[in-house]
Amino acid sequence: MTESPVKVTMKGDEAISVPAYFISKHEGFVGSIKTFIEDFVVTEIDMNGQKVKTAQALQTAGCASSEENQMNAELKENLYCSGLQDADVSSDWTVGSDTPLPALGSFDLDVILGPSVSEDLEQFVMTLREKRPSGPELSLGSFSDKHQRANVHRAVRHRFPFLLTVTIQPEIRVREDPDYRELARLVREEEAEDFFRFIDAKVRGSSYTFGPDDSKEHRTAVHHFLNRRFGKLVETKSFSSQGRTSISVRLREHGKPKKRTAEERKEEDVYTAFTLCKENLETLEAISYMAATLGVLPSDFTYAGIKDKRAVTYQSMVVKKVSSQRLKEKAAEFEKRGMRLSQIRSVNEPLKLGRLRGNHFDLVVRNLRPHGASDEPLSGADRDTRLAALVKEAVENVKRRGFVNYYGPQRFGSILSDRVGLALLKEDMVSAVRLFFSPEDSDDPHSLAKRHFLQTDNPKESLALMPLSKPRERLMLRALNRYGTGPDGCVQAWLSLPHNIRIFYPHAYCSRVWNDAAAHRLSTMGLGVRQGDLVWTQTGHNRTEDAGETTSTQIHVVTREEEEAGVYSLEQVLLPIPGNSVKYPENAMRAWYQERLAGDGLAECRFRVSSLKLNLPGCYRPLLAIPHNLSYQLQRAACSHGAKNQESGTESLTLSLNFDLDSSCYATICLREIMKCET
Repeated sequence: MTESPVKVTMKGDEAISVPAYFISKHEGFVGSIKTFIEDFVVTEIDMNGQKVKTAQALQTAGCASSEENQMNAELKENLYCSGLQDADVSSDWTVGSDTPLPALGSFDLDVILGPSVSEDLEQFVMTLREKRPSGPELSLGSFSDKHQRANVHRAVRHRFPFLLTVTIQPEIRVREDPDYRELARLVREEEAEDFFRFIDAKVRGSSYTFGPDDSKEHRTAVHHFLNRRFGKLVETKSFSSQGRTSISVRLREHGKPKKRTAEERKEEDVYTAFTLCKENLETLEAISYMAATLGVLPSDFTYAGIKDKRAVTYQSMVVKKVSSQRLKEKAAEFEKRGMRLSQIRSVNEPLKLGRLRGNHFDLVVRNLRPHGASDEPLSGADRDTRLAALVKEAVENVKRRGFVNYYGPQRFGSILSDRVGLALLKEDMVSAVRLFFSPEDSDDPHSLAKRHFLQTDNPKESLALMPLSKPRERLMLRALNRYGTGPDGCVQAWLSLPHNIRIFYPHAYCSRVWNDAAAHRLSTMGLGVRQGDLVWTQTGHNRTEDAGETTSTQIHVVTREEEEAGVYSLEQVLLPIPGNSVKYPENAMRAWYQERLAGDGLAECRFRVSSLKLNLPGCYRPLLAIPHNLSYQLQRAACSHGAKNQESGTESLTLSLNFDLDSSCYATICLREIMKCET
């Protein structure tokens, strides 16, 4: 007899995010999760299968710190110029493949300078841009710590490359850079800014290319300026491509912008690892604060994976250019902001995203009761006996059969992330920005600032209202204020965010499609492996998309003979996440994908957004996930927080669950399969 999945009707907002098809038919039960932050504890499992939580951390009841994202872009830039030429480029110089400029999201001047000084700096810049008379320079204040001074110099020069920063110890002053002004008369102002960012970044081996320029006389003037001003550092060449000529600049092989001291070279090569315990704090916010305090970039922090926000989480991190001693000195300061650091030690290299085995979860579900308990009142003993049977059946089913590997609501965030991603894939930048600023149904400052922007189209006023704890929104509003709210301005607003933040939104859309594809596959084709399904032909821990190691040679299309012989199990079935390099199932699911994408206006989508430097090759995700080392315990709520059953007034049962999941699998989705209700 052919098995079929079970559909359960869900209520609440999260039912919109995640389909409700299950693979087990047990009844489930009702309960409350995340009643307290410590009810949801996540501990990273490294590639050696070891939990990162330390004995020291285990002795502490709580900790604190972050969630969603961080910028996984590295500062790659450089300096160059000289070698005046206007001929074909030599074969050993690769042009047209510049190293990406550092993201503006790497710095938040409100955090580094404080809101008041940051506003003064914005006003100073505005007077320079409008050619109005202004003071010759502006004081940013005094900074006694040399690392803090270095961070101020880097942040201001990166945000406003046309400014010079000068230290008159301990004060830092800014004034207009005359070299920038001269270059801006020769090339577009945006190019001048990008070139000076490139010069400041000081990364060997990178290059910068100006836009096409068909006037040889004008190119000669640009060559002369760059040679005169930066000739000892860089060389320039003109090259032709598709009938147009451009100037490319690179760092001289024998030159350096500045000879680094032995101490500076030593600092550049320092990597310090640590375990971060965070609680109810976004990752981006935590890393931004640590970076500002330490005088480094947020992109100097690397990690293996992102953890939940509303949870106690333990994960490994590595920070570059900060010694273990200095990090230990700052640990107490971080703890005041809700971040506990432990296992601080020197290492030889950064962490890589996806380099983890998975995560261990310690969860508590409170106030347990059967579905429809209010309709069938039971005595305390009978209710407990019934609940114990329901829990045992549910846990055993999920331990044996797993659960549908849906993306959890966390993947989509509190804003309409998948709709933002769809608008970006359709290259409707204005709609994407307005969806990004969709407010929640509340009167908190964050929502009020978003609502003000949508109502007034005034980014400057909205920026003044936006809390400092919302760096993405603030970066977007600054760019909109600078470039305008039209299509071109909205492109610049998206470019102000780091690459891995930009690509989060198209990924959210593709994740939504995958969830719907999984529900459709189960509801129309059942729980058996069918002809034309895609299956994984290897075993191991690297098959999910986060590992990035799935190739087309590892994907097999099930034949009719294999279906009839039952060669493969449902656990081996994969569904593609849409992109430009994936194959689709060779059965009815192929047509479903085509119809779904066409219905969303993406029939001809190449899954590239060139203006935002986004490319989505796609990947494969297992239809099912299996929890490992799953165990549970039922106990009276009196053991913790003394919760009582709402109907009878008696102490309710509490369920403790402990299990491991592979990376990119969601504990809340596992709980949904166990409980058969929203979590």
